[in-house]
Amino acid sequence: MTDTILLRRAEAVRHFNRFYTQHIGVLHERLQKSPFSLTEVRVLRELALGNAATATELARMLGLDSGYLSRLLTSFERRQLITRRQSDIDARQSLLEMTEEGRTVYAPLEIAAIDEVCAVLNRLSAAGQELLIQAMHMIERLLNDTPRHLALTLRAPKPGDFGWLVQRQVLLFSAEYGADVGFEAFVVQEMADFARQRDRERAMCWVAEQDHAAVGAAFVTPISERAAQLRLLFVEPEVRRLGIGTRLIEEGMRFAERAGYETVTFATHGLLNGGRRLFERAGFTCVASEPERRFGRNLVAQTWERRL
Repeated sequence: MTDTILLRRAEAVRHFNRFYTQHIGVLHERLQKSPFSLTEVRVLRELALGNAATATELARMLGLDSGYLSRLLTSFERRQLITRRQSDIDARQSLLEMTEEGRTVYAPLEIAAIDEVCAVLNRLSAAGQELLIQAMHMIERLLNDTPRHLALTLRAPKPGDFGWLVQRQVLLFSAEYGADVGFEAFVVQEMADFARQRDRERAMCWVAEQDHAAVGAAFVTPISERAAQLRLLFVEPEVRRLGIGTRLIEEGMRFAERAGYETVTFATHGLLNGGRRLFERAGFTCVASEPERRFGRNLVAQTWERRL
């Protein structure tokens, strides 16, 4: 990546930050009809939900300076919004609890915040609202530094999933491997072939989902009465090496066995350089390998096979 490209992307992020900060500021200017600052409202919300029992947990959860938070909590205590008592387990810690007065004061703030967000959403169509939420999930997932070992769900595809999978595979494989528009045509054709497959006892797709966001997918489709093919195995880069690819392959193998297939093959075109150990661990063996020119690249076409 050149410095010019990186600088252009950095400026795009800064532009979005300015827009979003201004947008949130406008929202909370309307919300600030109360005597509480935005930070105070955030702390009150966590206390109302019972998400943090101590000041240490609150500071870590909200990323606040401990001294600043202590002064803020003292102010809440003085206004009888919270109580603090010494922990029986650790005398250095104080347990926080919101009072009835605190809940009474916070309730209209929560309603006002929800009304403001709903007003924003109501300006969008239903499709626009879903697109906004998906984009927010994507930003959160990409920028979240916390461990990504979240609960994983494998589900059937929903409307829009195939379009998402085409876009993600094309964008990523183009950026990582320089694949040309021929790769997009290939993925679109694969999706169309599956969509026309009517026998769901013999063909299946799984979408891997974490925290409401699609992070991977895999297909099993028939080659013949006894042989199936694992196709379009894909995992988002930020969540690779977390076992998602293995989980998708295992689910595909279980389905293929139930469907009565005897072998499963997986064809690559040299675009899955990190997949060799994944296939080997899953019991696949490379049975064919030859050079080819495809997707604007000199590649090595490989066929992997596993007997069930």
